[in-house]
Amino acid sequence: MRWVALTAVAPVAWGTNYFVTHEYLPADRPLYGAALRALPAGLVLLAVRRKLPRGAWWWRSAVLGLLNMSVFFVLVYAASQLLPTSVASTVMAVAPLTMMLIAWPLVSERPRTAHLAGAVIGLGGVCLMLLGGVGSVSVPGVLASAAAMLVSSFGHILAKRWNAGADVLASTAWQLTAGGVFLLPVAAAVEGRPPAFSGQTLLAFGYVTLIATALAFAAWFTGLRHLPTGTVGLIGLLNPVTGVLLGTVVAEEVLTPQQLGGLVLVLVGVVLGRPRRADRRSVIRAASRACPTPVRNE
Repeated sequence: MRWVALTAVAPVAWGTNYFVTHEYLPADRPLYGAALRALPAGLVLLAVRRKLPRGAWWWRSAVLGLLNMSVFFVLVYAASQLLPTSVASTVMAVAPLTMMLIAWPLVSERPRTAHLAGAVIGLGGVCLMLLGGVGSVSVPGVLASAAAMLVSSFGHILAKRWNAGADVLASTAWQLTAGGVFLLPVAAAVEGRPPAFSGQTLLAFGYVTLIATALAFAAWFTGLRHLPTGTVGLIGLLNPVTGVLLGTVVAEEVLTPQQLGGLVLVLVGVVLGRPRRADRRSVIRAASRACPTPVRNE
């Protein structure tokens, strides 16, 4: 259960990230916003771990950085600006089912019936929250959030496959750094000079960088190492729960009875995904199949 508790740090932090981005970061600079989220977080983790990629991890870091950080962060930034906090976070809750389906062929993890049931129940809760909420919803915002969910689901399972036996903190640092390096020149070419930041904006970026990115992704990838994909995906449902509750309490968005019922269903889905003793053994077997060669030779 300690791995469950550690993994839960990530979706809770990501749920708060929607609110912080929506309220305090510049709405017209998604590329700079994503770059300044990824690169400082990667450099912080790199300073902590002090380990550079070797062998195959150079190109793996580039691929994972592009998927999990560059493309994902831009889409999430856009969704956070276009949608209310509650809606932006709930769209991402389709990820558990998507992750389970991708993990089956990629890392040989066949989803348990309880995991599938939890994903379906959680998705029903998401639909209640999304359809019962805040009036008109931006279609481009929903599409951006859905695209972010698909990109990150594939990228996270790919990271799980490649991270078998690797240093999780180091590989997270490499992904974040690579993602930020990819984004900076694109941001400069498309958005021009970096925006001027107030003290409040700098504090918001500090929170997004350190808590919602560096800490959250390190916790998430550690959870993917030690827990079945189905369990991790269902823990991710705490993301919309956090987003909805934060949007209600802080942003004064209205929480309807229909949304409240959706929250209950989401929590039921999380409980159904609780790990069993046998899950630990299946994760070890899947990891050995996904990465049969020693990491030191890469």
